[in-house]
Amino acid sequence: MRLALAVAVLALPNVALPSLALPSLALAARPAHPAAAQPSPASSAPVEVYLARLSAQDHFGGDGKRLTSVAAIVRQDRANYHSNNLRDAEDETDVFFASAENRARLEALIAQGSVTPTATRAILNGAPLIIVRVYETYVEIDVR
Repeated sequence: MRLALAVAVLALPNVALPSLALPSLALAARPAHPAAAQPSPASSAPVEVYLARLSAQDHFGGDGKRLTSVAAIVRQDRANYHSNNLRDAEDETDVFFASAENRARLEALIAQGSVTPTATRAILNGAPLIIVRVYETYVEIDVR
């Protein structure tokens, strides 16, 4: 009955249609992470997706000091890959972080996106294989 009514209303010209539960579908598709206020990946495609192994060499900065944040470790991985030619066998290339300016934006991009709690623990305490999804205004990171 509701379907027939909806079809009949669609056939009428100049009739405003109710939203019919579409807003609740859009909300259900959004990430659960509170920092993820941007559109969900379902509504915008990533600019780039790559895998990276975060080994011991990625956990230390150029000054030899241990890095203590997810953003710093991921940024060092990309600097090692693009600038220092220190690559792990599972590291994949990316175009976005080939730019030092974009690597400098990584902390802000992560703050606008999400890193799962499992990925955070693994990145800070181990050598995980991560998947990085880069969008125009945010980054999502998870373990593979």
